[in-house]
Amino acid sequence: MAGRTRRRRAVGALIGLSGGTFLYTTAEALPIGLLLPMAVDLTVSPSQVGLLVTAYGAVVTVASVPLTAMVRKVPRRRLLSALLAGFVVSTAITVFASTFTLILAARMATAVTHALFWAVVVPAAAELFRPGLRGRVIAVVFAGGNVALALGVPAGTWLGERAGWRASFLAVAALGAIVLAVVASLLPSTRPDQGHAARGATPDARRFWLLVAVAVLATAGAIAAYTYVALFVTKVSGFSASSVGAILLVRGVASVLGILAIAAVVDRSPWLALVATVALQSVALLGLYALGQRPTVAVGLIALAGLAFAAFTAALGGLVLQVAPGRSDLAAATVSAAVNVGITGGALVGGLALPSHGVHSTVLIGALLGVVALMMVLGERLIRPAASPRPRAARSRTATQAYGGSGQSA
Repeated sequence: MAGRTRRRRAVGALIGLSGGTFLYTTAEALPIGLLLPMAVDLTVSPSQVGLLVTAYGAVVTVASVPLTAMVRKVPRRRLLSALLAGFVVSTAITVFASTFTLILAARMATAVTHALFWAVVVPAAAELFRPGLRGRVIAVVFAGGNVALALGVPAGTWLGERAGWRASFLAVAALGAIVLAVVASLLPSTRPDQGHAARGATPDARRFWLLVAVAVLATAGAIAAYTYVALFVTKVSGFSASSVGAILLVRGVASVLGILAIAAVVDRSPWLALVATVALQSVALLGLYALGQRPTVAVGLIALAGLAFAAFTAALGGLVLQVAPGRSDLAAATVSAAVNVGITGGALVGGLALPSHGVHSTVLIGALLGVVALMMVLGERLIRPAASPRPRAARSRTATQAYGGSGQSA
């Protein structure tokens, strides 16, 4: 009975952490969908509203590692609860703020909590279950972010268009209060330097920095194409503007499927999963460049690219915990910053190529960046075979004991 209760609490805590990634992803991207309503209501230009997204990403990129180092001794339940509380408060300020300046300040505060949350959530979730389930657990956490892109942002946009943009942020704040209650009540209070996920299972500085570089390149490739996908499907594939939302929904659903697919294999072959997802994204974007003028094929390839990138992020999260050369939370913070560099860089490179080379070029650039990332991984794998995981017996005493057991099963 006690074991069943511990399992239920672990599963509940994992759902709460996944809910947190859903909230942060939704909050970060929501101004994109509500660009025009916010600009009209706040009497600012659309580009100023866009600053709410770009500045948010810049804060996450810069703050992730130093802030994680500053709070390295704070127990995870206390830290994550404080971060979620800060998320609720700063989002509520966004709802009731009367000036753009105050909204920008509230968004920056949210970004600070975002930077720390994504650094801590991966090892905190992995710690809930035995090491053999690490990849699947991380896939569940990342699924929250992909569900946000597939459903959270479109739903928030729909609500904002009908009830005002403030209603959307109010709904996000309310959901944040629920997630806060779940995490605060179910997550164990463990020190960040305790447990099997506190440090890399097979520390390897060279492979860790390889992952950082691959994170930048593969993310930049995905975003270079995705940022201008609406323009691509209307100018190249021949769809009407009213079809863009449905196409993005298809991509979002495919992203969730990608997370489910990678969860089934990532624990057995994490490096193979990384190679396969980067290769699949590159193939999908190359296919889109060559065959994007065919409407049905274009939708399928856009969905395939979304599936591949979602699966890539989950595989990346699992490998970080494997090869982290020191503390896993600092490693996760570094990779989180790298992903945000890729997001910013991908959108920038695509934007620079768009005026002179057309929207076709953004897809080709995305594919080529993915190919470079793939060559880096394959080159390293040819030089050195994968490090073998530590024998189960050697880590028996470091397996998760957060709920008094030797580790939960999923």
